Amino acid sequence: MSVVNQPAPNPILIQIDRLCKSYELTDRSGELISQPVLFDISLTINQGEFIAIMGHSGSGKSTLMNILGCLDTPTSGNYWLSGRNVATMNSNELAHVRNQNIGFVFQSFNLLKRMTALENIAIPLLYAGIGRKESLKRSQAMLDLIGLGKYRDHLPNQLSGGQQQRVAISRALINQPQLLLADEPTGNLDTQTSHDIMTLFTQLNRNQGITIVLITHEEDIATHAQRLIRLKDGRIVQNEVKLSN
Repeated sequence: MSVVNQPAPNPILIQIDRLCKSYELTDRSGELISQPVLFDISLTINQGEFIAIMGHSGSGKSTLMNILGCLDTPTSGNYWLSGRNVATMNSNELAHVRNQNIGFVFQSFNLLKRMTALENIAIPLLYAGIGRKESLKRSQAMLDLIGLGKYRDHLPNQLSGGQQQRVAISRALINQPQLLLADEPTGNLDTQTSHDIMTLFTQLNRNQGITIVLITHEEDIATHAQRLIRLKDGRIVQNEVKLSN
Protein backbone atom coordinates (compact mmCIF):
# COMPACT_ATOMS: atom_id res chain seq x y z
CA MET A 1 0.00 0.00 0.00
CA SER A 2 1.44 3.35 -1.04
CA VAL A 3 1.56 6.21 1.42
CA VAL A 4 0.62 9.67 0.23
CA ASN A 5 2.66 12.37 1.92
CA GLN A 6 0.54 15.33 2.89
CA PRO A 7 2.18 18.74 2.45
CA ALA A 8 3.33 20.28 5.70
CA PRO A 9 1.29 23.27 6.88
CA ASN A 10 2.85 26.68 6.43
CA PRO A 11 4.69 28.08 9.46
CA ILE A 12 2.75 30.21 11.90
CA LEU A 13 3.15 33.93 11.21
CA ILE A 14 0.75 35.35 13.82
CA GLN A 15 -0.21 33.87 17.17
CA ILE A 16 -2.58 35.79 19.44
CA ASP A 17 -3.43 34.47 22.89
CA ARG A 18 -6.24 35.88 25.06
CA LEU A 19 -5.69 39.41 23.81
CA CYS A 20 -7.75 42.19 25.38
CA LYS A 21 -7.85 45.90 24.68
CA SER A 22 -9.41 48.70 26.72
CA TYR A 23 -9.19 52.46 26.42
CA GLU A 24 -9.17 54.93 29.30
CA LEU A 25 -11.92 57.51 28.86
CA THR A 26 -13.16 60.42 30.94
CA ASP A 27 -16.84 60.39 31.87
CA ARG A 28 -19.01 63.47 32.39
CA SER A 29 -17.91 63.82 36.00
CA GLY A 30 -14.25 63.87 34.96
CA GLU A 31 -13.45 60.42 36.30
CA LEU A 32 -11.42 57.93 34.31
CA ILE A 33 -13.30 54.84 33.18
CA SER A 34 -12.12 51.80 31.27
CA GLN A 35 -13.86 51.10 27.95
CA PRO A 36 -13.20 47.52 26.79
CA VAL A 37 -13.03 47.00 23.04
CA LEU A 38 -11.57 43.49 22.54
CA PHE A 39 -12.20 40.47 24.78
CA ASP A 40 -10.00 37.36 24.97
CA ILE A 41 -9.08 37.22 21.28
CA SER A 42 -7.15 34.05 20.41
CA LEU A 43 -6.13 33.55 16.79
CA THR A 44 -3.53 31.81 14.63
CA ILE A 45 -2.60 32.91 11.11
CA ASN A 46 -0.19 30.88 9.00
CA GLN A 47 2.19 32.31 6.45
CA GLY A 48 0.56 32.64 3.05
CA GLU A 49 -3.04 32.91 4.26
CA PHE A 50 -5.52 35.42 2.87
CA ILE A 51 -7.96 36.43 5.61
CA ALA A 52 -10.91 38.82 5.68
CA ILE A 53 -12.05 40.42 8.95
CA MET A 54 -15.64 41.66 9.06
CA GLY A 55 -17.89 43.25 11.65
CA HIS A 56 -20.26 46.15 12.19
CA SER A 57 -19.01 49.55 13.31
CA GLY A 58 -17.82 49.24 16.91
CA SER A 59 -17.14 45.50 16.64
CA GLY A 60 -13.42 45.99 17.29
CA LYS A 61 -12.09 45.10 13.84
CA SER A 62 -10.14 48.34 13.37
CA THR A 63 -8.65 48.03 16.86
CA LEU A 64 -7.57 44.48 16.08
CA MET A 65 -6.05 45.63 12.79
CA ASN A 66 -4.12 48.39 14.57
CA ILE A 67 -2.69 45.86 17.02
CA LEU A 68 -1.77 43.45 14.21
CA GLY A 69 -0.01 46.35 12.48
CA CYS A 70 1.90 47.35 15.64
CA LEU A 71 0.14 50.73 15.60
CA ASP A 72 -1.36 49.95 19.01
CA THR A 73 -0.63 47.58 21.87
CA PRO A 74 -2.97 45.22 23.78
CA THR A 75 -3.99 45.90 27.37
CA SER A 76 -3.38 42.25 28.19
CA GLY A 77 -2.60 39.02 26.40
CA ASN A 78 0.12 38.25 23.89
CA TYR A 79 0.75 38.79 20.20
CA TRP A 80 3.60 36.93 18.51
CA LEU A 81 4.70 37.92 15.01
CA SER A 82 7.21 35.45 13.54
CA GLY A 83 7.91 34.19 17.04
CA ARG A 84 8.52 37.63 18.57
CA ASN A 85 6.17 38.89 21.27
CA VAL A 86 5.40 42.37 19.97
CA ALA A 87 2.96 43.00 22.83
CA THR A 88 5.96 43.71 25.06
CA MET A 89 7.90 45.95 22.65
CA ASN A 90 8.54 49.66 23.15
CA SER A 91 7.65 52.32 20.57
CA ASN A 92 11.02 52.21 18.80
CA GLU A 93 10.90 48.43 18.50
CA LEU A 94 7.34 48.58 17.16
CA ALA A 95 8.37 51.19 14.57
CA HIS A 96 11.17 48.88 13.38
CA VAL A 97 8.75 45.95 13.02
CA ARG A 98 6.30 48.11 11.05
CA ASN A 99 9.03 49.25 8.67
CA GLN A 100 10.60 45.83 8.13
CA ASN A 101 7.77 43.32 8.42
CA ILE A 102 4.41 44.96 7.63
CA GLY A 103 2.90 46.71 4.63
CA PHE A 104 -0.22 48.88 4.92
CA VAL A 105 -2.92 49.68 2.37
CA PHE A 106 -5.69 52.14 3.28
CA GLN A 107 -9.00 53.24 1.81
CA SER A 108 -7.70 56.77 1.15
CA PHE A 109 -4.50 55.69 -0.70
CA ASN A 110 -2.32 58.17 1.29
CA LEU A 111 -0.10 59.03 -1.66
CA LEU A 112 2.02 62.19 -1.49
CA LYS A 113 0.46 64.62 -3.96
CA ARG A 114 3.67 66.25 -5.17
CA MET A 115 5.51 62.99 -5.81
CA THR A 116 5.20 60.83 -8.92
CA ALA A 117 3.98 57.25 -8.81
CA LEU A 118 7.59 56.08 -8.99
CA GLU A 119 8.68 58.34 -6.12
CA ASN A 120 5.72 57.37 -3.93
CA ILE A 121 6.61 53.70 -4.20
CA ALA A 122 10.26 54.42 -3.37
CA ILE A 123 9.53 56.16 -0.04
CA PRO A 124 9.87 53.09 2.24
CA LEU A 125 13.16 52.15 0.59
CA LEU A 126 14.57 55.62 1.12
CA TYR A 127 13.50 55.53 4.78
CA ALA A 128 15.28 52.18 5.08
CA GLY A 129 18.52 53.77 3.89
CA ILE A 130 18.55 52.42 0.33
CA GLY A 131 20.18 54.81 -2.17
CA ARG A 132 17.90 56.84 -4.43
CA LYS A 133 19.11 55.21 -7.66
CA GLU A 134 18.53 51.69 -6.37
CA SER A 135 15.21 52.69 -4.77
CA LEU A 136 13.87 54.07 -8.05
CA LYS A 137 15.10 51.00 -9.92
CA ARG A 138 13.18 48.69 -7.58
CA SER A 139 10.13 50.95 -7.77
CA GLN A 140 10.14 50.78 -11.56
CA ALA A 141 10.24 46.97 -11.38
CA MET A 142 7.23 47.06 -9.05
CA LEU A 143 5.32 49.39 -11.37
CA ASP A 144 6.06 47.07 -14.28
CA LEU A 145 4.81 44.12 -12.22
CA ILE A 146 1.41 45.73 -11.65
CA GLY A 147 1.10 46.96 -15.22
CA LEU A 148 1.61 50.67 -14.55
CA GLY A 149 5.16 51.05 -15.84
CA LYS A 150 4.23 53.77 -18.33
CA TYR A 151 2.64 55.86 -15.56
CA ARG A 152 5.88 56.23 -13.58
CA ASP A 153 6.00 60.04 -13.93
CA HIS A 154 2.31 60.66 -13.24
CA LEU A 155 1.26 62.53 -10.10
CA PRO A 156 -1.56 61.00 -8.02
CA ASN A 157 -4.15 63.45 -9.38
CA GLN A 158 -3.29 62.24 -12.90
CA LEU A 159 -4.20 58.65 -12.00
CA SER A 160 -7.58 56.99 -11.60
CA GLY A 161 -8.68 55.71 -8.20
CA GLY A 162 -7.79 52.15 -9.14
CA GLN A 163 -4.38 53.20 -10.41
CA GLN A 164 -3.72 55.14 -7.21
CA GLN A 165 -4.60 52.09 -5.12
CA ARG A 166 -2.28 49.91 -7.19
CA VAL A 167 0.51 52.39 -6.53
CA ALA A 168 -0.34 52.31 -2.81
CA ILE A 169 -0.24 48.49 -2.85
CA SER A 170 3.13 48.59 -4.62
CA ARG A 171 4.48 50.98 -1.98
CA ALA A 172 3.26 48.61 0.75
CA LEU A 173 5.06 45.68 -0.88
CA ILE A 174 8.32 47.34 -1.92
CA ASN A 175 10.14 46.29 1.28
CA GLN A 176 8.95 42.69 0.82
CA PRO A 177 7.02 42.56 4.11
CA GLN A 178 5.86 39.32 5.71
CA LEU A 179 2.38 40.71 6.24
CA LEU A 180 0.11 42.97 4.19
CA LEU A 181 -2.70 44.70 6.11
CA ALA A 182 -5.47 46.26 4.01
CA ASP A 183 -8.09 48.44 5.71
CA GLU A 184 -11.17 48.86 3.45
CA PRO A 185 -8.91 49.05 0.35
CA THR A 186 -11.87 49.16 -2.06
CA GLY A 187 -14.01 51.60 -0.08
CA ASN A 188 -13.43 54.51 -2.50
CA LEU A 189 -13.59 52.47 -5.70
CA ASP A 190 -16.38 51.51 -8.09
CA THR A 191 -17.51 47.91 -8.45
CA GLN A 192 -15.33 46.94 -11.42
CA THR A 193 -12.23 48.62 -10.03
CA SER A 194 -12.83 46.95 -6.66
CA HIS A 195 -12.95 43.58 -8.43
CA ASP A 196 -9.68 44.38 -10.23
CA ILE A 197 -7.96 45.30 -6.95
CA MET A 198 -9.17 42.10 -5.28
CA THR A 199 -7.92 40.08 -8.26
CA LEU A 200 -4.52 41.70 -7.74
CA PHE A 201 -4.58 40.75 -4.04
CA THR A 202 -5.47 37.17 -4.95
CA GLN A 203 -2.61 36.98 -7.45
CA LEU A 204 -0.13 38.39 -4.92
CA ASN A 205 -1.27 35.85 -2.36
CA ARG A 206 -1.23 32.84 -4.68
CA ASN A 207 1.81 33.64 -6.80
CA GLN A 208 4.08 35.28 -4.23
CA GLY A 209 2.79 33.75 -1.00
CA ILE A 210 2.12 37.11 0.65
CA THR A 211 0.07 36.88 3.84
CA ILE A 212 -2.89 39.27 3.58
CA VAL A 213 -5.29 40.39 6.29
CA LEU A 214 -8.12 42.48 4.90
CA ILE A 215 -10.77 44.52 6.72
CA THR A 216 -14.00 45.02 4.81
CA HIS A 217 -17.71 45.55 5.40
CA GLU A 218 -18.60 44.22 1.95
CA GLU A 219 -19.56 40.56 1.74
CA ASP A 220 -18.60 40.25 -1.94
CA ILE A 221 -15.11 41.58 -1.21
CA ALA A 222 -14.68 39.09 1.66
CA THR A 223 -15.41 36.17 -0.68
CA HIS A 224 -11.96 36.63 -2.26
CA ALA A 225 -10.29 35.59 1.02
CA GLN A 226 -9.55 32.01 2.07
CA ARG A 227 -10.81 32.51 5.62
CA LEU A 228 -13.44 34.77 7.17
CA ILE A 229 -13.18 36.09 10.71
CA ARG A 230 -16.21 37.96 11.99
CA LEU A 231 -16.20 40.13 15.10
CA LYS A 232 -19.15 41.20 17.21
CA ASP A 233 -18.90 43.33 20.34
CA GLY A 234 -15.17 42.73 20.59
CA ARG A 235 -15.31 38.94 20.30
CA ILE A 236 -14.71 36.49 17.47
CA VAL A 237 -18.06 34.96 16.55
CA GLN A 238 -17.00 33.30 13.29
CA ASN A 239 -13.67 31.86 12.14
CA GLU A 240 -14.37 29.88 9.02
CA VAL A 241 -12.15 28.52 6.26
CA LYS A 242 -13.76 28.67 2.83
CA LEU A 243 -14.16 25.45 0.90
CA SER A 244 -12.04 25.35 -2.25
CA ASN A 245 -13.94 25.63 -5.50
